[in-house]
Amino acid sequence: MYHERIALSAVSPQAVKIIIELDDVLQQEALIDDRLRELVRIRISQINGCAYFLGGRSKELLRLGDTQERLHQLAGWRDSRLFSATERAALALAESMTWLQSEGVSDEEYGEAERLLGPYNLGNLIMTISLCNALDRMCMTARLHPPS
Repeated sequence: MYHERIALSAVSPQAVKIIIELDDVLQQEALIDDRLRELVRIRISQINGCAYFLGGRSKELLRLGDTQERLHQLAGWRDSRLFSATERAALALAESMTWLQSEGVSDEEYGEAERLLGPYNLGNLIMTISLCNALDRMCMTARLHPPS
């Protein structure tokens, strides 16, 4: 039987509030564009298998003007021609940080992301990826159901 395990907001409402505020700040400070942020967040949730966030993030990506075709090809972005060099660098960094190995993120992936995004956007991307992974893991551990 699948059921929610714990209401994190009931256990620590202040911590949940701060996490939500951090997510809001990262969205306000933004990356190059909001679509890049959502592409990265969706890809992370795909890797993590987090159904809780996939629907909402996919709707947001489409609302921002991206296409259903790119959303369909996101899991196979390495073989798709629909993603720019900047998007590819961001997605590669997101995958490396999500599947973090003992040696960390390679210098090549980090360097390419830094070259294409610049330090400001790279910093925001690293924080966005980290927070997205944390949120996915909290929701999956607590077995939160996707919003209807």
